[in-house]
Amino acid sequence: MIISKLHYISQGNSPKEHLENIQKACTSGAELVQLRFKNISPKKLLKLAKEAREITSHFQTRLIISDHYKIAKEVKADGVHLKKTGYCPTIVRKYLDSWQIIGGTANTLQDCETLIGKEVDYISLGPFRQITTKDILSTALGLNGYTAITEILKTETPIIGVGGITIEDVTNILETGVSGVAVSGEITRNFNTIRTFNQLLNASSTDEQRYTFK
Repeated sequence: MIISKLHYISQGNSPKEHLENIQKACTSGAELVQLRFKNISPKKLLKLAKEAREITSHFQTRLIISDHYKIAKEVKADGVHLKKTGYCPTIVRKYLDSWQIIGGTANTLQDCETLIGKEVDYISLGPFRQITTKDILSTALGLNGYTAITEILKTETPIIGVGGITIEDVTNILETGVSGVAVSGEITRNFNTIRTFNQLLNASSTDEQRYTFK
């Protein structure tokens, strides 16, 4: 299974805002959207997930649900993303359909090795830089951290960089061996950046020189 190189993590202060932003992301060419809404009742999240699934299906965009694997199965999402302190991927795998993907969050080499052992489909590794959106702050890995981890892992499992990533970071991140990025704030501020992210992520090394930033 091919894992999209660009993941848009939904943002918004209300379910309505999340749906509006998911719609904009799909319209702008996002191939995969991760629905992440904290502090919401399971009933409201299920309703939100169903509406998000309708939008993403219309655009043939993949939908990943953050953490709530039962809701992911119910709305026939393309998969689930499990946080570090969340459910065990091995248990979740037994519950989901065979075509649904599982991603996991990692901050360290050991986290990555654990997730690979549990046969996740992709690893979200971060934070790339220090961000304040998370309740628990982990040490920023930066380019050096990414390089150190990928060189030891040498894994076929796609590693997606996450945490305060901007367009200017993409080329350097790809050089570390990380295969894609998950982005929230930078895209929500301007959905037109999706096109540039996609171009950079899919460019061959010879094409990368063409994209200059003003």
